[in-house]
Amino acid sequence: MEVSEYIEQFAIKINESLKMQTFVKISLGNYRGNEEGLKQILVRRVIIKRDDKLALTFRYKTRDIVKNFALDEGIQMISDYLDNGFKIATLITTQNDHILEELINKKIVFRTIESSNKKLPELSHDKEKERLIKPGSKAYLNALKITDTEGKVYKNAQDKFRQINHYIEILSSLIKELPEGTISKVADMGSGKGYLTFALYDYLHSVLKLDSEVIGVEYRKDMVDLCNRVASESSFEKLKFAEGSIQDFDANDVNLLIALHACDTATDDAIFKGIKANAELIVVAPCCHKQIRREIEQNKVKNDVSFLTKYGIFLERQAEMVTDGIRALILEYFGYKTKVLEFISDAHTPKNVLVVGIKKNQKSLVGSPINETQKEILQKIKDSKAYFGIQYHHLERLLGL
Repeated sequence: MEVSEYIEQFAIKINESLKMQTFVKISLGNYRGNEEGLKQILVRRVIIKRDDKLALTFRYKTRDIVKNFALDEGIQMISDYLDNGFKIATLITTQNDHILEELINKKIVFRTIESSNKKLPELSHDKEKERLIKPGSKAYLNALKITDTEGKVYKNAQDKFRQINHYIEILSSLIKELPEGTISKVADMGSGKGYLTFALYDYLHSVLKLDSEVIGVEYRKDMVDLCNRVASESSFEKLKFAEGSIQDFDANDVNLLIALHACDTATDDAIFKGIKANAELIVVAPCCHKQIRREIEQNKVKNDVSFLTKYGIFLERQAEMVTDGIRALILEYFGYKTKVLEFISDAHTPKNVLVVGIKKNQKSLVGSPINETQKEILQKIKDSKAYFGIQYHHLERLLGL
């Protein structure tokens, strides 16, 4: 029998094992070809974005290169390498091992032996990350077009699903800093279509086993109606969506206040609501820092960074940092430990900074006598405004500082 016929038989065995779901792996060794540095090829089956593929790891003396192929292409690639350099190939299945070998005397041996591995491998391309929000039979994920009716995440919703989980991971770590059972009422200001609001409710109730009330506040009536319908269909009894603005919402008994991408001074309105409510946790992702940018542009104070801020894009970034920096100082003034974190950088979230305030004690400092720490913070705010030519910061004005 010709070498090509043996290789064809080996390829048939590969194809059969893939169809019968018995395929474990393939290794090609004893390379005698012309490709410099190549020593071995390892083959495994993987699922990439729901497509069945063969992942070929090309092992060289100094590096490994992994390439993914459709099943037919992968089998053809293996056959070509067996015809051009590799002298031994082992196909391991859960039923048998099939070994094709060219001996020193040029004799070809094709033998089948008892399987050395009867366990099928994991087919995920990468090890699946443990997620706090899992897909599956969740009505809200299906209703919001994140998953299909079988609970599988749509290809075009993968980024959104990752964003949702990253958001919950961040909030989870922040909630852990609070005394157990603190979160009884949550307000999500500017909740939009409710992706993150639903996910947070799911996490609080399904994972943390809290009986928290969650309210999404949204100006657009169609979004409010949609979200309330989905909440009802999902049997999320303590999740409600209210039509209105951040300014008009009564946040007095809120423990956790969230505002993601509230435009310009709407973020200040949200922080103001949280501080006045003495909320234990305030989390905002600011957007459109126009108020402070206008102040800087109008007053044109000369300072050490003027050589940068003469460029529009740098001025915009400077305005963002100054705006959020003063917001963090104001939160500290009212007894919050502050953090500034990266949220997520993708097409859904062009502004990816989170400003976080965690209440250090239960006592509200609103209206209390000013202490030395607060005096120092007020001086920092005053100095910062003078340096950049800022007459006022909207949050400062809301709080009467």
